[in-house]
Amino acid sequence: MDHITIKTLAKKLGISTSTISRAFNGSTDINKDTRDRILDYAKKHNFLPNHYASNLRDKKSKTLAVIVPEIVNDFFAQAINGIEEVARKKGFYILLYRTDDVFEKEVSFVNYLNNGKADGIIMSVSGEANDHNYMRALAQKNIPVVFFDRVYEDIDVSKVTTNDYEASFEATEHLIHTGCKRIAYLVVNKSISIGKVRMQGYVDALEKHGIAFDDDLVIDCSQDEKINYSIIKQVLEDIKPDGIFSSVERLAFATLSVCNDMNIAIPNDLKIVSFSSLQIAPLLNPPLSTVTQPAYEMGIKAATLLFDALEKKGQVVPRKHIVLKSKLFIRKSSGG
Repeated sequence: MDHITIKTLAKKLGISTSTISRAFNGSTDINKDTRDRILDYAKKHNFLPNHYASNLRDKKSKTLAVIVPEIVNDFFAQAINGIEEVARKKGFYILLYRTDDVFEKEVSFVNYLNNGKADGIIMSVSGEANDHNYMRALAQKNIPVVFFDRVYEDIDVSKVTTNDYEASFEATEHLIHTGCKRIAYLVVNKSISIGKVRMQGYVDALEKHGIAFDDDLVIDCSQDEKINYSIIKQVLEDIKPDGIFSSVERLAFATLSVCNDMNIAIPNDLKIVSFSSLQIAPLLNPPLSTVTQPAYEMGIKAATLLFDALEKKGQVVPRKHIVLKSKLFIRKSSGG
């Protein structure tokens, strides 16, 4: 064939053009043998459908934007996999944007996407500033948004979160039950939604067990590994906690590194529990006790909510808030 199109491909194979399109879009409502026959034939004749041209005709980009603070974190990697799984089945692609927890990046990305670069946005927010008008501008363009994990409470969109308060309460109570009296809470940003909720669980668990809250044991850390190392080293030298509750994964790793260099024995001298979705947590030395969020399921739920909104675009869609349960895995780092 000199010039092959979807129409000529359909005619050659005796299949409708809609079936050809579904095969290229990865739809599941098509017979596997039929799909394989279409794709094999197209490959042999070097045919690649013009995805963007067809989408322009439909006034759709067939693209979702996913905005996250970081990618190396196992939690976000698993959540992105869940989002991509749903998007692929719907024939959509995803564009990934990383804010590095920089508010200005988040604003820039959202403003860029406000020009129709994506049909919808799934995001975990940076949590900075109080002016979120850049988010409200998306509603004016009828671009649906779903938050997951980190959210803005003042923005009326669907959300997928976990039971952060209960999980933090349980983790702190576990450390208390192991004999800890001076539990340090490590946090990167107390102003973001999860930072506030997780800290409240920590504070209330202390109060329940008659342990006075000590502001010196709430340790503000940063995004920089070297700075975190120095902060935690000083805490262990000067404040000398007997337990560490880390609100994010990377602070637990920094603590393990400092303890190794200072010859602090875990769990004998210091017990550690951390929020973490790291799949190799049981293989660390010592195995790390974790509060593990159902990250993949969160991605699935967030993408499903977004497609519900896309399929009802132009209609009033009730906002939903799905709360999933995290699980505390007690391992040797906390005396388990």
